[in-house]
Amino acid sequence: MSDPLITPSLDLLKAKQRARVVRVRPAEHDSPMARQLEEIGFITGERVQVLSKALFGGDPMVVRIGVSTFALRRAEAQLIEIDLER
Repeated sequence: MSDPLITPSLDLLKAKQRARVVRVRPAEHDSPMARQLEEIGFITGERVQVLSKALFGGDPMVVRIGVSTFALRRAEAQLIEIDLER
């Protein structure tokens, strides 16, 4: 049984799945990574879709946010909390 208090992160999405961004968690050690993700479009309520993942380990992954497409590393995708679209 899954914990309803734990919000899944973007790295857990399978290829072709869609979701909405809930928030971007701050990165450890004051890294500017979370701010950079927000600046490129990973903001609350924005639709996101995983287009593909690398064959071995799924890193990097190609995602579409709005009308833009980006390659993200797993560490970056783990900062993005999502809500699955049903």
